[in-house]
Amino acid sequence: MNHFERLAAFINLGQRLRHLTEDDRDDLYRRARNNNSWFDAPNVAAALDGIARLLEEHSLRTWASRYPAEAATPRAVGVVMAGNIPLVGFHDLLCVVLSGHNLLAKPSSDDRYLMHWIVGELTRIEPRMAERITFVERLNAADAFIATGSDNTGRYFEYYFRNKPNLIRRNRTSLGILTGQETPEELAALGADIFQYYGLGCRNVSKLLVPKDYRFDKLLDNLQPWERVLEQNRYQNNYDYNKSILLVNRVPHFDNGFVLFTESAQLVSPISVVHYGTYHDEADLQQQLAQVANQTQCLVSAGGLFPGSFAFGQAQCPSVSDYADGVDTMAFLTSLP
Repeated sequence: MNHFERLAAFINLGQRLRHLTEDDRDDLYRRARNNNSWFDAPNVAAALDGIARLLEEHSLRTWASRYPAEAATPRAVGVVMAGNIPLVGFHDLLCVVLSGHNLLAKPSSDDRYLMHWIVGELTRIEPRMAERITFVERLNAADAFIATGSDNTGRYFEYYFRNKPNLIRRNRTSLGILTGQETPEELAALGADIFQYYGLGCRNVSKLLVPKDYRFDKLLDNLQPWERVLEQNRYQNNYDYNKSILLVNRVPHFDNGFVLFTESAQLVSPISVVHYGTYHDEADLQQQLAQVANQTQCLVSAGGLFPGSFAFGQAQCPSVSDYADGVDTMAFLTSLP
């Protein structure tokens, strides 16, 4: 298969995802949730819609045209895929195959069903893709590696893959910037950045930076449409547990019945909890952001007006060129010897 044939297969996959029947979707949602109870219908639907946007023809062709069409020497690239949100490993799959390499995919057990399903759809569209994508339990045959995990597993990956080209990703999270001037609509949109995928993704906002003496009542009120997260038993259990911990330890916090806000220097917060920190002025804010830049996946602000930030509600809508950890995956792949 040449580059243009591979590209066409992914474009057709995007069209397939946009035209799934209601019955197809219902069956997929049921099976995905049986594999992982966090992967309920709204979140699987959001993931599928996000991939369909990645595979929109014009943007995909424009992005792909920035890189060499074929690998100098096709390599077997082993990818250790995360499973915190549905199909989170798809972008790596896309990059490896479009760059002209062969993929050895090790999906997370938490996302095994969906990843096998989408590769099945791709190979039905283009049977020759089966020669390019192989699911494996061990990556011994790989010539290069891409791995995503925690800080601890990142150190393990770095040691284990040290003798071959590798791209290792570690813990990152996302931050929201508030000024106190946000409209109710903007604060409601921020809810998607916090609650979509129940806060399990690295693009979910787990910490807010707010002005000194910020009043949380307006924010708490405008997040109310997201109260439905309590319908997920595992989220409800996390909320009840974390609330009890804050109460027992007498930690000051704000609570609207389904999410807890508490001041903390930590970036990553437990499920159902959002940390916050305060800033005095823009210089102080910029300094704080610079200190955590290497741990930040993305920033959100009202209208995306803060430099380098997404608009509220857009954190989970990356383009095909928004690379995890800010590292150009295609540049890594196209530079393999």
